[in-house]
Order: sequence, then C-alpha cells, then structure tokens
Amino acid sequence: MTKTGEGGGVAEKEPGQDFGDADDPRLAALDQRLAKAKAEGAARQGVKVDADRGYSQGSRVISALIGSLVGSALIGWLFDRWFGTAPWALIVMLFLGIGVAFRQIIRISGERPE
Repeated sequence: MTKTGEGGGVAEKEPGQDFGDADDPRLAALDQRLAKAKAEGAARQGVKVDADRGYSQGSRVISALIGSLVGSALIGWLFDRWFGTAPWALIVMLFLGIGVAFRQIIRISGERPE
C-alpha cells in the first residue's frame, strides 16, 4: 500500500486528469472547434458582417457594370466598322451588355457574405 504523502494517489495516475498542463493538444483542438462553431453561428444569424467582404462585392459590381458596358460597346463599334452597319451593332451590343451586367449584378448580390 502507498501512503498519502508519497505521491502515488489514484488521481495522479489516471489519464486526462492533469489540469495543470496548459499546452494540452485536446484543449487547443477544443478551443479551435468552439471558435469555428461560434463564427458559423454568428454568420448564420447575420450578427457579424465583414466590411471587407462588402467592399469586395461592391468592387465586383462596379467592375461588372463598367466591364460589360465598355466591352460590349467596343465589340459593337468594331462590328459597325467591319460590316458598315452604322450605329445598329453598337446599339444592339450595348443593350446586350446592359443585360449581361444586370445578370452579373443580381448574381453577385445574391451571394451571402461570409
């Protein structure tokens, strides 16, 4: 038998009972899982909105609008020059560019911020 003062008690030899060790990998993994769960819960409830994400979406909307309009106008102007159809190809391509731009804007605005 061991005496109480010798340090051979049952609580000292059981696994998982060392509360003095702060570098326990199980606790670190649990902390990471808890932080991830809290972030996912906040995102689901819409509590935290990332400002950088909103800025990124705004930049994508502006670039989609400008890029679609400029690109379609350039293509329409080139078709007019090649085929001699004065303003008609430019007008048609501008309307197609507007449609594409709105489609992209609707798709971007439907994305959920993380």
